[in-house]
Amino acid sequence: MRLIAGLAVLVAGACATACTGTATSGRVPGGGAGTTPGACAVTDKLIPTCGAWWGIAPDVFSGRGPIRAVDMAERRMGRRADIVHVYHRGGELFPTAEEREIAKGPRLLLVNWKPALDHTWAEVARGDVDKRVDRLAEHIRRTFPGRFFLTIHHEPENDVREGGGYSPADYVAMYRHVVTRLRQQGVRNAVTVMTYMGAPNWAAKPWFGRLYPGDDVVDWVAFDPYADDRVRDFAGLVDKTRPDAPGWPGFYRWMQARFPAKPIMVAEWGAFERRGAPGFKRDFFESVQRQIADYPQIKALVYFDSPLAPRGDTRFDTTPGATRAFAQLGRLPRFTSTPVPPS
Repeated sequence: MRLIAGLAVLVAGACATACTGTATSGRVPGGGAGTTPGACAVTDKLIPTCGAWWGIAPDVFSGRGPIRAVDMAERRMGRRADIVHVYHRGGELFPTAEEREIAKGPRLLLVNWKPALDHTWAEVARGDVDKRVDRLAEHIRRTFPGRFFLTIHHEPENDVREGGGYSPADYVAMYRHVVTRLRQQGVRNAVTVMTYMGAPNWAAKPWFGRLYPGDDVVDWVAFDPYADDRVRDFAGLVDKTRPDAPGWPGFYRWMQARFPAKPIMVAEWGAFERRGAPGFKRDFFESVQRQIADYPQIKALVYFDSPLAPRGDTRFDTTPGATRAFAQLGRLPRFTSTPVPPS
């Protein structure tokens, strides 16, 4: 893979080089330059050669605009985000003007797009929304030359139905068609992400392995785990197992075996409030500090920050202890070593 900075050439598939390593230079938590400029770089697939990206989906479901939400989240956690996760559906055009302003940080956009809620996957795959895709491609070419992450119809597992246009084969065909169409229309700056739910019960389905669209259209693999009542620490989050999914090794272990050459993104993660355990979030964030080094293939950690998440409050600063632990986590050298490239 060609480095943006032109510093080196990484052997294709050598994730042991691009997807591991510890920080060799640092950044001021607010985003300033580090002490050894050029020691850490970013590949053309937005893989940091040192450490991992620190990201956030800020204040989700609050109704605040993205600029205000990002500003408030960064003030609360005491540093600038490397990645900002935003969501779009159907014919919405992105990046929006506000999202383009956010990217000037510099920050990387992670755009989560469901191309069609009014068509099946099979219909999208056969071209029924090509005009929508082409209109988006023209918008991206005209307004946003910078690289960005793009995940297409994330967490497809609970939408799968055999027949009716929502089979695993239909998902693969839809994903491949959209990526190929965007590329044909001149979009060369989208770094594609395949995002799984991260839930063992869905991973145990017999069709689960057939959802992957293919290495030629997927640059990163991702999953969206949450710290439910079964989870005690970060290790239990990223390698979650369940009694009703016997034999499932956990998502990180599965991804290591299935995608050894791909960087892994935790595209959403969050800790819910626990009744009778006011210190849980603090303890959980402290476990991430202790354990993140055990997961070198994770190259981006993007927190889902919301008071109104479907299963509870995932805000990282609901107690003073949680606030301190989360801020300390974001200041680890692992998350401050590679500067975000200008958009």
